[in-house]
Amino acid sequence: MIIGFFETEPWEEEALRKSFPQDELVFVPHIIGPDNLPERKDLEAICVFVQSHVTEEVLKELPQLKMITTRSTGFDHIDVVSAKARGIRVMYVPGYGDNTVAEMAFGLLLNLTRKIYLSIDRIKETGSFALDGLRGTDLKGKTIGIIGTGRIGREAIKIARGFGMEVLAYDVMPNPALPPELGFRYVPLEELLAQSDVISLHCPYTPETKHIINSKNIGRIKKGAYLINTARGGLVETEALTEALRVGALVGAGLDVIEEEGEMHDELKVLSQGHPQEEELKVMLQNHALMKMPNVLITPHNAFNSDGALRRILETTILNIDSFKKGVVTNLVP
Repeated sequence: MIIGFFETEPWEEEALRKSFPQDELVFVPHIIGPDNLPERKDLEAICVFVQSHVTEEVLKELPQLKMITTRSTGFDHIDVVSAKARGIRVMYVPGYGDNTVAEMAFGLLLNLTRKIYLSIDRIKETGSFALDGLRGTDLKGKTIGIIGTGRIGREAIKIARGFGMEVLAYDVMPNPALPPELGFRYVPLEELLAQSDVISLHCPYTPETKHIINSKNIGRIKKGAYLINTARGGLVETEALTEALRVGALVGAGLDVIEEEGEMHDELKVLSQGHPQEEELKVMLQNHALMKMPNVLITPHNAFNSDGALRRILETTILNIDSFKKGVVTNLVP
């Protein structure tokens, strides 16, 4: 089989050559698209990343193409309708960073509850080993509210249970099989806000979840709670969050995403393109009230970014290609 790989890195090329020694592999470092048409017209399969654009024009250049696999969860850079009309199978990576993002959420939480960043900063900046102002809070026995019980939310529940926390959850589409399996309770959103010592967001950004934490309900949050958001910035109304932190209704927030960065469909675009609003965000954050609060930690939309997550993407891609060759197709786009 003649397979074209676009936008690959050397470590990926090495693994792919080991996985498909009998096939003819063509590695192209740049993207594929209407302005970057493939030189080889005999490709039977192509593997792309998020900057490539597999349009109908590109498909016309590849008359022998039978399969496309993208090394991403998002697939809006592929004309799936045109591919289907030509009988081309399109595959993707349905999940790669479930535990990765959940672990980052707890990294932010531990930094807040145990004042890890402040402790390190004090020693680095002043050389002082004084403990005043650094007394932390245990997680064991506390209640965490998980908003969203999809892949990442389920991983967060498992981690929370490992810390000995009680777990409440809210989901617009609850899965009744999960509570007995993972040991948590589904409750209405208002109850979750009122009872949770920690609130962690793991739901997608949709019209239904936009500002799920807002000026109308943020006052119902249990006084002294922490808020963690590693999902999408638009889930939280910034003005309401800032005010809740200012008056002490929330004692801390860990944010890998902020509302002003806009909707990000696929984090992997950050790896290939950089943050699309980096300069604007830099200027905005210089005057952002949240940045000046000592009880707020902000990271640069980095929760998904780990060696393990990237390896899982490659492993799933290899599985996609191998299954297609065997006639048992996996991970077809919805």
